[in-house]
Amino acid sequence: MVSATEYLTVARGAEAEIEVKRSRFLGTVARVASEDQARAVVDEARRSHWDARHHCSAFVLGPEPAVQRSNDDGEPSGTAGAPMLEVLRGRGLSDVVAVVTRWFGGVLLGAGGLVRAYSDAVRAALDEAGVVERRLLSLVDVSVSHADVGRLENDLRARGVIVRGVDYSRLATLHLAVPEAGSTGGVPRLNQMLAEVTGGQAAPRVVGRDWVDC
Repeated sequence: MVSATEYLTVARGAEAEIEVKRSRFLGTVARVASEDQARAVVDEARRSHWDARHHCSAFVLGPEPAVQRSNDDGEPSGTAGAPMLEVLRGRGLSDVVAVVTRWFGGVLLGAGGLVRAYSDAVRAALDEAGVVERRLLSLVDVSVSHADVGRLENDLRARGVIVRGVDYSRLATLHLAVPEAGSTGGVPRLNQMLAEVTGGQAAPRVVGRDWVDC
């Protein structure tokens, strides 16, 4: 299997509430990197909203994605966690957990009504959260004089290079992220850009790889 090099996740944590026949459904979504983090979000919902009857959940993890879980938390089987998970899948998201907290309003919604309500609560929270693409990129350092770093940083940003930060010691070191080796716009393209803007005085050093929000 070819490993994924990009995927979508939520841009930020968010909440949204809907009401269906006097039952309140509070959808919460958050970015997470592990099952432990996902379960911690669910536990926090239980603590914060202890008076609610249900805290149903679903999460998807990993670039492939490798881990997918859902929990109906006492609702009829297949009416809460599974449809919530389908919303996450349908949006193509990973490294995300969704929790829907329900306060019962006294009117039974039936299986179809529950599926719609839990799905709609997740959709509403995702609309609030927004989406960001994460890409597996090469991490590159470039060192220049303090006098040149500001102009170089501006030039690189203007050309679409991701600048993750700058460290200052004897020289100023820009920390960059560019596509993996062999990709269009990768290290060879960065070499060309540096030659153009520094007259060949700066050379990139590949120091690793990491997932980066783009």
